[in-house]
Amino acid sequence: MPQTHDPQTHDPLKHDPLKHDARTREPKTPRATSRDTAAELRTATVARLRGAHRAGVRRATAVACVLVLMLAGLLVTSVLLGGVERIPVGDILPAAFGMRTGLADYVIFRIRMPRALAALLAGALFGLSGALYQRLIRNPLATPDIVGISAGAGAGATTMLLFAPAVPYGTSLAGLGGAFVLVAMVLALSRRGGSVDTYRMVLVGIGLSAVCTAYVNYLFTVAGQHSIAQVMRWLVGSVNDATWEGVSTLAGALAVCGLCTALLDRSLGSMALGDQLALGLGTRVGAARIATLLVGAAAAALATSVTGPIGFVSLISGPIAVRLVGADRSVALAVPIGAVIVLGADVLAQHGPLISPVPTGVLTALLGAPYFVWLILRRRQGATA
Repeated sequence: MPQTHDPQTHDPLKHDPLKHDARTREPKTPRATSRDTAAELRTATVARLRGAHRAGVRRATAVACVLVLMLAGLLVTSVLLGGVERIPVGDILPAAFGMRTGLADYVIFRIRMPRALAALLAGALFGLSGALYQRLIRNPLATPDIVGISAGAGAGATTMLLFAPAVPYGTSLAGLGGAFVLVAMVLALSRRGGSVDTYRMVLVGIGLSAVCTAYVNYLFTVAGQHSIAQVMRWLVGSVNDATWEGVSTLAGALAVCGLCTALLDRSLGSMALGDQLALGLGTRVGAARIATLLVGAAAAALATSVTGPIGFVSLISGPIAVRLVGADRSVALAVPIGAVIVLGADVLAQHGPLISPVPTGVLTALLGAPYFVWLILRRRQGATA
């Protein structure tokens, strides 16, 4: 007699619970699948961003350590090279801290240490000011020496040097006032449609810089011969006559401007995304922009008041920092880069074969002028392409 099929006793799902679960499980809906995919993408993106951030921090730390070592080596070289042959080796380090008298105190503490520290601090301030302007305006040409801020500071400081050189800190205050006046004029003349046109800012700055140069030339016609010779050395850009008073001015300026830059760093980061998005993130764009312009102008003006307008340092420090560590950390790294450039140029200006002795500003101009021409040609080709 043939056997009948009993579905209750021969159902294979009862003997295979895995198949039973697979058949009874409800399939995922498209909405659930899209949520899972979005979560996976979000997790992967966050992981990549964190990895990139850690890699950027490691790179910036390594670059900063190399720059610090370079600065230490240049500082020692600047102090030791030339003029210390008759000083005992054991007196050099104590003399650097003012713990010796006589020849060691005069050569090391009163001449070489102020000169080296002035070059280091001035370069740091020039690098900071240039990087601030370049990051804020997003234009590599918009630096204090190109926009005319340094020329305004030079005009104010020259006025004080010629007519009231004995006023305490008068040169620094006059340079600061001249820089702020130029900032106000550049902002007023470069506005178009309620916003600042960066290309127009560069052109206005170049024009105002020419006006300041003409003003300084006029001052030379009414000044004495001795004063003209002193100011001419200063206008080229030099640290030959650096004093501890000037070093204290530069150190205080770097501390204040560095603190202000740290407070503005978050606003600069949000404004790099665009003004509208920065406003949406709660950034007071107008106030942050004016504060950044003033901090950059103050850094350039106070450095100029002590060493003169050492050209092109603010122009090349920021792009070098961007290439080394990226735009986000370029402002911080531009400070030691500017210090390395000016201190290294001063060492070459003092002891370089076939060229020494020359003012420090001559060598920085030789480095920066070709870069400036290349940058102009590059932007022109990009505009006509």
